[in-house]
Amino acid sequence: MQSPSRAREFLVALFLLGALLFTPPLLLIFNKATRILGVPTLYLYLFVVWAALIALIALAVERAPDPRAETDADMAAKESEPAGGPSDA
Repeated sequence: MQSPSRAREFLVALFLLGALLFTPPLLLIFNKATRILGVPTLYLYLFVVWAALIALIALAVERAPDPRAETDADMAAKESEPAGGPSDA
């Protein structure tokens, strides 16, 4: 699992990558009259980059730990405590 700050940094990096990949200079490279499997190259580029960014964002969000979630160790410690709570005696 990644720490929350690493996940946040990864999401910011993905945003910047997406902004770079959708800038007009890169789009002009793929704005040709050629087709790949019958699909214009610009449309194919846009769809592939869009889908890849969504997949990477989903991966980053799924790997990020939920700070509110209890770990297995926390749950086991609560179950082993007496009903009255932890005692100092």
